[in-house]
Amino acid sequence: MHTGCTFNHRYVKSNPREVENATWMLTVFHCFGQYFCLHFEAFQLGMAPVYMAFLRFMGDEAEARNYSYSLEVGGNGRKLTWEGTPRSIRDSHRKVRDSHDGLIIQRNMALFFSGGDRKELKLRVTGRIWKEQQNNPDGGVCIPNLCS
Repeated sequence: MHTGCTFNHRYVKSNPREVENATWMLTVFHCFGQYFCLHFEAFQLGMAPVYMAFLRFMGDEAEARNYSYSLEVGGNGRKLTWEGTPRSIRDSHRKVRDSHDGLIIQRNMALFFSGGDRKELKLRVTGRIWKEQQNNPDGGVCIPNLCS
């Protein structure tokens, strides 16, 4: 488990052509007193092999809307960025994947980001989680990390 609201996650695969295995990884984060799961999965999107990363919140959908996150992957002077609201853990990873609610990286782009001879996948997914500003019942604005 990772503690903190920023992360740097590596995904390495010696044979990136084996997308058909639908391999996936899960990392748990503890941030703002809550738990989040980072999913990284390889699968076929139609006929195209892709990788997808997304974040889920260990709680219900209403609580999840209190948070936002960003994911970034890149290399060779290029980067892709995704920003969104984490989905509740009550939504299956398949439901999130099938709705395409996350950072989707085509295999050719992933291999480009990996550099080298394009025979090994070496992706670094960085990201951060933050609390959304919410109206304070006292009439003020709650600034993240300053209100209780």
